[in-house]
Amino acid sequence: MADEDLIAQLRQQVQTLQDELEETNRGVVALYGELDTQAHHLRQATELKSRFLAYMSHEFRTPISTIRSLSRLLIDHVDGPLTPEQDKQVRFIQGTAGELADMVDDLLDLAKVEAGRVDISEAWFELVDLFSALRGMFKPVLTNPDVTLVFEEPQQSLPMYSDDKKLSQILRNFVSNALKFTEKGEVRVSATRVGDESITFAVADTGIGIAKEFQHAIFQDYVQVNSPIQKRLRGTGLGLSLSKKLAELLGGSVSLQSELGKGSVFSVTLPLRRPDAPAQPIAR
Repeated sequence: MADEDLIAQLRQQVQTLQDELEETNRGVVALYGELDTQAHHLRQATELKSRFLAYMSHEFRTPISTIRSLSRLLIDHVDGPLTPEQDKQVRFIQGTAGELADMVDDLLDLAKVEAGRVDISEAWFELVDLFSALRGMFKPVLTNPDVTLVFEEPQQSLPMYSDDKKLSQILRNFVSNALKFTEKGEVRVSATRVGDESITFAVADTGIGIAKEFQHAIFQDYVQVNSPIQKRLRGTGLGLSLSKKLAELLGGSVSLQSELGKGSVFSVTLPLRRPDAPAQPIAR
C-alpha cells in the first residue's frame, strides 16, 4: 500500500511539473509574439523615419537652391552694384544656404544608409588622384588665413580597390569638421599603409579638441560638442555619424584621438582591396 501511495505521489509531482512546463511554454510563446510585434513596430518606425528624412530633404533642396542662385546673382552684381554692407549680408545669406544644403545632403544620405539603399560602386583608383581631387574641392573654401590645409600625398603609386566617391565623402566630412573647429594652425590629411591589407586615412587638426566625456558618442547621430565655438556654428551633428556608417559599408572603421584645447585626429581605416576584387588593370 505504501508503494502505491509513493507512486501516486510521484505521478502527482510529474503532473505538476508538466503543468508548470506548459505554462512556461505558453509564456515564452507569448513573449516571442510580443517581441515580434515590437520588432515589426520598430521596423515600421525606422522606415517612416527614413521616408520622412528623404521626403523632407528633397523638399528642402528646391528653396535652398533658389536662395543660393539669387544670392550669387546679387554678388555678381547682375542687377547693379551693392554697398559694402549689402555685399556682406548677401554673402552671409549665401554661406548659410550652403550650410543648409550640406545638412540636407547629410540627411538624405543618412536616410539612404539606414534604409539599405546605398549603392557601393567599387573600382581601382590611385590615392594621388583622390588627394588631388580633395585639394581642388577645398581650395575655394579656405577663407581663414590663419589655418593651413596640408595634403600629405603618398610618395609612390598606391592603388586601392574601393568606392572612391564614398571614401571622398568620408574625408570631406572629416576635413570640413576640422576646418570648422580650427581657428589657428593647420589641418593635415595623410594616408598610411597598415601592413599589406589596409590603409588608414587621418585628418589631424590643431583645433579646439574634444573632451573625453564626449568622445565615446561623437560618431552617434545628432551629437555635437558642447563648447563656445560650437554655439557659434550650426550643424546637425550628422556628418561624423554618416562617415562611420559609410566606412562600415566599405568594410572599415573610424576612430578618434583628441585632447581638449590641442586638437583632434579623425581616422578611417579601410581594406586596400577585397579578397575577391578583380585584378588591377595594367597601366598603359
